[in-house]
Amino acid sequence: MRILSSGALLAGVLLALCLATAARAAGDVATGRGMARQCAVCHGLDGAAKRPDVPNIGGESDIYLKSQLEAFRSGARHHEQMTIIAQGLTDEDIAHLIAWYSAIEMTVKMPE
Repeated sequence: MRILSSGALLAGVLLALCLATAARAAGDVATGRGMARQCAVCHGLDGAAKRPDVPNIGGESDIYLKSQLEAFRSGARHHEQMTIIAQGLTDEDIAHLIAWYSAIEMTVKMPE
């Protein structure tokens, strides 16, 4: 097994951060916020789910949001409502929604 040097590891981490930032930059946060109004019934405008059977998506990574929306759109992942909604989204729409939901900062409080 080959162990990466700290320089190679740092370069990999920086590359991943750059790619995530580039993916977010492709969409417009303000446009995504406007589009997210249709998502708010289930996911909330802030990305905090309104129902127990719906995932929280605020603050999720660009990569996760993109892969899930594309999977719903293509039919690779199926959900009665999300599949229908995602089929109507363009790549540009997805980029805007990703920009909005990934820009949200969520906080977590650990139990004592």
